[in-house]
Amino acid sequence: MKVLVVGGAGYIGSHCVRVLEASGHEPVVLDNLVFGHRQAVDSKIPFYECDLGDYDKVTRILKEESIELVMHFAAFAYVGESVEHPRKYYNNNFVATLRLLEAMLDAGVMKFVFSSTCATYGEPDVLPMTETLGQLPINPYGQTKLDVENCLKSFAHAYGLSFAAFRYFNASGASADGSIGEDHSPETHLIPLVIDAAVGRREHIKIFGTDYPTPDGTCLRDYVHVDDLSRAHIAVFDKLNERGASLFYNLGTGQPTSVKDVIQAVESVTGRTVPVVEAPRRAGDPASLYADASKAKNELGWEAEHKDIKSIIESAWRWHSANPEGFK
Repeated sequence: MKVLVVGGAGYIGSHCVRVLEASGHEPVVLDNLVFGHRQAVDSKIPFYECDLGDYDKVTRILKEESIELVMHFAAFAYVGESVEHPRKYYNNNFVATLRLLEAMLDAGVMKFVFSSTCATYGEPDVLPMTETLGQLPINPYGQTKLDVENCLKSFAHAYGLSFAAFRYFNASGASADGSIGEDHSPETHLIPLVIDAAVGRREHIKIFGTDYPTPDGTCLRDYVHVDDLSRAHIAVFDKLNERGASLFYNLGTGQPTSVKDVIQAVESVTGRTVPVVEAPRRAGDPASLYADASKAKNELGWEAEHKDIKSIIESAWRWHSANPEGFK
């Protein structure tokens, strides 16, 4: 299929573009380059520097490129910032997405794959987390993603839009050849932060809380490789042939990894010591978040191939060691 990848120059989007191309599909990239990197996308792939909320331009691209399916990765995703600047998050993550969906409907493009998040669940009281859990986001970022999910359900019912919403856990890792990877500014993800501390680009890594009810006292999270996430987006294509399909899937390994586990794995992979400072817990950090991804396995035949945190960090290290300044 010919696929418009919105946010295709970003971290997850750029990896998905590569997996699409390797699978025989034709990606077209749309990105406003606020956080994306033009260098992350092969120059041979059609690229449009454009905002997802620009109805006229997006409609024209959809028609002129004969797009059959849209993938949407273009969200703002800093939880703390969403609390301080909710207007920014509602405008981009919800309002602009609504404009994108309107452009799709008016251009006759009726298949949509949405990058959602486990943050829609809030603080779960059941682990591992299944798709049937109640959704009570605790920050505007998670709320905007849930708002889009609800909008998609309404559009599927009313207009026959077929969609899949993937609720990611902690996206991590880099391409196998180390040519593209994670480059955020500011960086908030644990693995690249620990790597920066290992090589001296950061003075130390802070562990926020060592007294959680977990095996080593630090928070547990589910780290899922970015290429595994990308494969799931393609595995769902056949399911979207049914008019009005409304699909929701968790994407994770199901294997909880602690902050200390990540630090030890980085030390093992890099051969360097990571300077650590212990700090009090941060407000709103649940002790444990990890997925039950059995629905994706049973319905899509998908499961994570990179289940070992060390292999995920090895791929990240190939990228970061070869590109210490990121895409700069």
